[in-house]
Amino acid sequence: MKMVSALLLLSTLLGTPAVPSQRPSCYKRALKDHNCHNIPEGTANLRQIVNGLQDHFWEGKGCEVICYCNLNELLCCPKDIFFGPKISFVIPCNSQ
Repeated sequence: MKMVSALLLLSTLLGTPAVPSQRPSCYKRALKDHNCHNIPEGTANLRQIVNGLQDHFWEGKGCEVICYCNLNELLCCPKDIFFGPKISFVIPCNSQ
């Protein structure tokens, strides 16, 4: 009980939450036998982002997660983390 009280007091003094954030984070995925230039159409639920964003893909059916291809791996993040909230809303969503 003393340990919990000490952690709560310490977290309030430091200004950080005592529980982990529920904010989604970024992750990496290996492309195995492919690279950025030969990702087969429809692989891993990826769609190329139009309008000149080379090596950028939407992941899944919606437009909430963006993946960037770097050599033979994908870095995928929620769009607000990847581009920031001021820019992410102007990226065109091709949800087809």
